[in-house]
Amino acid sequence: MQKTTLDVGAGEYRERLGPSLWILVSAALAGPMAALVFTPIDTTLALVIGAVVGVTVVALLVAGSPVVTIREGVLRAGRAHIDVALLGDPVAVTGDEARTARGAGLDPRSWHLIRGGIDAVVVVSVIDPDDPTPAWVVSTRTPDRLVAAVRRAQITRRTPSR
Repeated sequence: MQKTTLDVGAGEYRERLGPSLWILVSAALAGPMAALVFTPIDTTLALVIGAVVGVTVVALLVAGSPVVTIREGVLRAGRAHIDVALLGDPVAVTGDEARTARGAGLDPRSWHLIRGGIDAVVVVSVIDPDDPTPAWVVSTRTPDRLVAAVRRAQITRRTPSR
């Protein structure tokens, strides 16, 4: 279910933070439940409605998943975006440290894109003095790739074109 793209030459990165498999299976159970409601009316109609409801719920979950991208020197996480020149050094956090970063260690002033079922996060400090947000905390399935992509985009942004 992991869709990650990393174009090393252009410094681009793209990852859809789709729901985990157990969430998709749970959502698909909405189909049989809807079918049970319509079974007393007509079993064929119930099967059709159940299939439509199951597919629709799963499709909406996948289509509504946020996307993390780095393109043309801009980090986009969901609907938010920031120029990588305004970011400090990214840090990949996994395991118990990630649980702390998503929970007790969560700074309420930071910008968060946290998804359940995705263990790792990348924390990137914001170095813009005019920005009241001290950091971005972004869930990712590939923290090392996201960190590398941010660093590569920062280097590309600082290096003048020839």
